[in-house]
Amino acid sequence: MIESPLRVGVIGCGTVSVPYLKNLTTSPEIEVVSCTDLLPERAVARAGQFGVKTVYSQHELFSASDVELVVNLTVPEAHFDVTMAALRAGKHVWTEKPLGVSREQGSALIKEAADCRLQVGCAPDTVLGAGLQTSRLLLDAKLIGEPLAAAAFLLSRGPESWHPDPAFLYQPGAGPLFDIGVYYLSALVYLLGPVSRVSALGRVLFPERVIASGPRAGEAFSVGTDTFIASILGFESGALANLISAFGVWGADLPKIQIYGSEGVLNLPDPNTFGGPVTAKLHADELGWRELPLAYSHTDHCRNCRGLGIVEMAQALSEGRAPRASAAIAYHVLDVMQSMAESAATGRHIEVSSTCARPSPLPSGAPLAESAS
Repeated sequence: MIESPLRVGVIGCGTVSVPYLKNLTTSPEIEVVSCTDLLPERAVARAGQFGVKTVYSQHELFSASDVELVVNLTVPEAHFDVTMAALRAGKHVWTEKPLGVSREQGSALIKEAADCRLQVGCAPDTVLGAGLQTSRLLLDAKLIGEPLAAAAFLLSRGPESWHPDPAFLYQPGAGPLFDIGVYYLSALVYLLGPVSRVSALGRVLFPERVIASGPRAGEAFSVGTDTFIASILGFESGALANLISAFGVWGADLPKIQIYGSEGVLNLPDPNTFGGPVTAKLHADELGWRELPLAYSHTDHCRNCRGLGIVEMAQALSEGRAPRASAAIAYHVLDVMQSMAESAATGRHIEVSSTCARPSPLPSGAPLAESAS
C-alpha cells in the first residue's frame, strides 16, 4: 500500500498535460515531483507554469526514488514503450488512452504489471465524473427498466480546427474511434458491461486535412486511417448499441448517448466531459424529458477534470485494490476497438475475445469528492 500523497512524475508535456497538471498540482492526494518531455524546453516551461520542482530526463524519471507512479501522456504510438519501461523500473503507471495500439501490446502490459505486482490505470477517467456516475446509479436503480439498446454519436469537425499538431490524430491508433470514440465506448462498457460481438464499416471522408491554428496553420497533411466508422455492438447482457465515430461531420443534431430501456429512455451527457446534464423520459407518464439532479458534486469545480482517475488510483493504491479505471477495462475497450477496425476492413462480424467486470460506482460522499474539490 502507498501512503498519501502519491508522488508522480509526468512524461509528455504537450497539450493534454495542461489540464492534468492543473488538477494534479492542486490535489492534496497527489504530489507532482517531476516532469519530462522529448523537447526539454517544453518540460521546463510546464514545470515553471505549474510549480513542478524537478525536470528530469526520461531515464532519470524512471530511476528516481521519489517517483511512485508515472503519468504517461505521450502520443499513442509511444504508450506501450513508456508504460513497459516504467513498469520494469518498478513504477505504477497511469497512461493516456489507448492502453496500446494493438491487443498484443495491451496484454503484454497487463502481464508485466501482474508479474511486477504493480497497477496500471488508463484514461478515459470521464467515466468517474458526476454525469456518468449519476447515469450508472440511475441504471442500477432501474429508472428506465432493463437496458435493451443504445445509440451513440461522435460527430466532430476534427482536431485540426484547434490542435496545433493534429496529424498524429489521423493515423492508425488514433482517428475518431481511438481518439474520441473511446470515450463513448468506455462509457457504454461502464454502463452496460462488456461487449461480445461487433460489426462495422468505415471509410476516409477527406484524404487530406489542413491545420487551422498555431504556428503550422495552413499546412496540409495526409489522413492514414478511417474517419467515419459505423458499428453495431452486441453486449454480453444482450443489449445492442449503434456507435458512429466521425472526424469531418459537424452541424448534425443527434444525441451523444441514449440508452433505451423497457420503461424509458436515459439521455447521457457528452462522455468527453465530467458533468451533466442527465435527462430521462419515462414511458409511464406524459411529463416528457426531465433533467435529473446529479448524485455527485466532486467535478463541479472544474470543466476539464483530467487527472481524476489518478486521484482515484491513489486511493486504490492506499487501499490495496485495482483502480476503477483499470488496465483490464482499458484492454477490453482496446480489444473492442481493434475488433471494430477489423470488421470494417474485412466485412465480417468479429467475436470479441476479452471481457471485463464493471467496476462499482463511486459511493456518494466518497473521499474522491473531497480530494478533488
